[in-house]
Amino acid sequence: MNTKELTLEAGRLDRQYWKDLWRYRELLYFLAWRDILVRYKQTAIGIAWALIRPFLTMVIFSVLFGGLAKLPSEGVPYPILVFSAMLPWQFFAGALSDCSSSLIANSNLLSKVYFPRLIVPVSSVIVSFVDFMISGMILLGLMAWYNFVPDWRILTLPLFIAIAFGAAIGAGLWLAALNVEYRDFRYIVPFLVQFGLYVSPVGFSSSIVPEQWRWLYSLNPMVSVIDGFRWAILGGKTSIDLTGFMMSFALVVLLFLSGIWYFRRMEESFADVI
Repeated sequence: MNTKELTLEAGRLDRQYWKDLWRYRELLYFLAWRDILVRYKQTAIGIAWALIRPFLTMVIFSVLFGGLAKLPSEGVPYPILVFSAMLPWQFFAGALSDCSSSLIANSNLLSKVYFPRLIVPVSSVIVSFVDFMISGMILLGLMAWYNFVPDWRILTLPLFIAIAFGAAIGAGLWLAALNVEYRDFRYIVPFLVQFGLYVSPVGFSSSIVPEQWRWLYSLNPMVSVIDGFRWAILGGKTSIDLTGFMMSFALVVLLFLSGIWYFRRMEESFADVI
């Protein structure tokens, strides 16, 4: 008679969870691919929406802040200044919105089978990253139009993309878990996204923020992401306020780690509450 030894070990479940994330990686690919396919299904212009929305926003911001308000442009054409910030902001805002509703949208799946729930919101971030890549074509087009060539700093762009991922996943995990418990967040998230656009340096440069308000301004985690993108893409005279950048970056790390901690803490109750 064959017998199997069962070992109960403290902390084993947590270690097994991270191994399960790897084991269920095909589910992550499937969910992301499914959401990509249905994202623009039955729309008249399809994936072109990923280009039109950020392009029109860029035009409006360039007219308002660059044309009418005459704000400084760091020595580059204002549309390029705006779009180099619009890219990470659209990625963050899209990931935040999709993450917050991802668990509710997949409630049938969550209540029937076991898999690491972390896969669901992370797949939403990947879908938003696809939009980010498509929107990047507009930036390339603007560079070609204005005959703008980035310098060596463009090689550091993957670092700031990774920081953007950390901010999107961290904030998204918080909101996804909170939205399961409190459905008020389906109304709060659109407000947060709209408010965040105004307090983030998307339509203007961080250099216009007065020195005495820099510490408060840097409490916005997207400041480090957007300033980093501009530093890497625009090069030249663009600079980063290192103190403010490090403060904002530390908040991204805190947001990412606390988001995973809170999501893991609430995860076991999702199937009962949702």
